[in-house]
Amino acid sequence: MTETENIAYDVVVLGAGPVGENVADRTRAAGLSTAIVESELVGGECSYWACMPSKALLRPIIARADARRLPGLSEAVRGPLDTAAVLARRDEYTSHWHDDGQVGWLDGIGADLYRGHGRLAGPRTVTVTGPDGTTRTLTARHAVAVCTGTRAQLPDLPGIEDVGPWTSREATSAKEVPGRLIVVGGGVVAAEMATVFQALGSQVTVLVRGKGLLARMEPFAGELVADALTEAGADIRTGTSVESVRRENGAVVAVTGSGDRIEADEILFATGRAPRTDDIGLDTVGLEPGSWLPVDDTLRVEGSDWLYACGDVNHRALLTHQGKYQARIAGDAIGARAAGASLDTEPWGAHAATADHHAVPQVVFTDPEAAAVGLSLAEAEQAGHRVRAVDVDMSSVAGAGLYGEGYRGRARMVVDLDENILRGVTFVGPGVGELLHSASVAVAGRVPVDRLWHAVPSYPTISEVWLRLLEAYRG
Repeated sequence: MTETENIAYDVVVLGAGPVGENVADRTRAAGLSTAIVESELVGGECSYWACMPSKALLRPIIARADARRLPGLSEAVRGPLDTAAVLARRDEYTSHWHDDGQVGWLDGIGADLYRGHGRLAGPRTVTVTGPDGTTRTLTARHAVAVCTGTRAQLPDLPGIEDVGPWTSREATSAKEVPGRLIVVGGGVVAAEMATVFQALGSQVTVLVRGKGLLARMEPFAGELVADALTEAGADIRTGTSVESVRRENGAVVAVTGSGDRIEADEILFATGRAPRTDDIGLDTVGLEPGSWLPVDDTLRVEGSDWLYACGDVNHRALLTHQGKYQARIAGDAIGARAAGASLDTEPWGAHAATADHHAVPQVVFTDPEAAAVGLSLAEAEQAGHRVRAVDVDMSSVAGAGLYGEGYRGRARMVVDLDENILRGVTFVGPGVGELLHSASVAVAGRVPVDRLWHAVPSYPTISEVWLRLLEAYRG
């Protein structure tokens, strides 16, 4: 192993996923020299094993489901999906797991890429061990930003090391569709991957420890998604824990807490995420390896004046778009501090990631889609707000009926009765993902409910659900 000279930058970023890329983009825009370190593919989890491949897999499934709701078209799409074509399109959207395009983008903004494993080696210092064993030392004049994301967390179960379990990575990059698949978990990854593989021909069994799917959303979201998966042929078992797993004659056998024995060809564990901070040198700066990194609203790690943490590693909102939002805030804050400028850290200010607390949007790309922003009714009540939930059946909107026969869905807005604003909005139904940004604007903008009455939805769109919600609220 050889070591080169110390190389100085204004900013060093650990992790070149979407979050790290956005930090680098903003610090370069501020005129700061920036190095970015990546041990895998530039573009990170989202580009190759999460958002892009999963949505590429889901899109033809959702399109077929929509087409089957339309007389005149439904009979033409009764056959099975072309699995090879679906997987090939997925491969295109992951650039066949090559990152040349994203490396070119980094070159274009003037950030220097270091391939290898980056570790903190004291304040403002990062060592990078390259694939050839060469070690470089990078020092940061102003900031180091940790953007290393998370990894799938497997439960500690007897036999799990021997069965070769799938995580989200194996599911989204699968080259073949298993005949039988067990999905353990009830969150977004579990719901979306159950949707994918059931539609591609697997017999899917979903084992959920809790009461239902999508527990972090309004209860009706998980209920409607579970109903649709059941109708598609999946077996959804709630209140079910997995006690052990093993391979027998090539098959996976999962034994539940009630003693049931379930066989499948593969088993996917979608049971949570852990921060990728176990081997990045946190101990050299007084932090616990493997821990989440709590930050203030400028994304600076608590107790530090130089270390930032953006995206999943700070555990504020484990979503790509929210991490990129944090990265823009952090990059601008780093730039302002480097220039000696004052920061606007008041709520909703230019250097405060306020949306993390009040307006986090998320779309689950199942059939039906589930989309939510802000607080659920239960969360709003737990936070001490005096609120009222207003619910509307999505099928009451003309645009929903035009979208497809037998449209099923539900909308809810949570109104703060003291401040006359929306604390949260949830839509469930086909095509509702594209409705969500209107709700995000209303929640983040703290738009008074009385003013929303003057935001006239076009007829006949599904967006008329806003009018129905407001009518129900006004009485």
